[in-house]
Amino acid sequence: MSYLSLASPLGPLTVFEDDGAVVAVEFGRAPGGEETPLLEEACRQLDAYFDGRLRDFSLPLAAAGSAFQRSVWAAIASIPYGETRTYGDLATRLGSAARAIGGACARNPIPIIIPCHRVVGTGSRLTGYSGGEGIDTKRVLLALEVAHVP
Repeated sequence: MSYLSLASPLGPLTVFEDDGAVVAVEFGRAPGGEETPLLEEACRQLDAYFDGRLRDFSLPLAAAGSAFQRSVWAAIASIPYGETRTYGDLATRLGSAARAIGGACARNPIPIIIPCHRVVGTGSRLTGYSGGEGIDTKRVLLALEVAHVP
């Protein structure tokens, strides 16, 4: 598995590639790393996202998870830039429970690119985020997107 770290407004991030697809984004810097065309493109797209120049990622993704988790991640990926949906909205859409949606969000291996930060609690409450500094990181990502919506 290849990986490459980059600096971001959230601190260092490391992007992992396996078999020609992005499989993970982790908060923190991994020692070493290997530049591949896909990892370089992923880093370019993440930089553009943080600069407000990119709203939709176009990278091959291979998030490992159960069929249910993958269905939740696909639903999350369809939430437009600068918008949010509640756990309940996604639960209704997928015929599930809000708590199960939250569990799938917490296990998202490709945060930011699969934008689980766009899923909020009822009344737009920020109820959790598994990456970086938790809710503070979620707040930063949501504010970044709102700041770049015309």
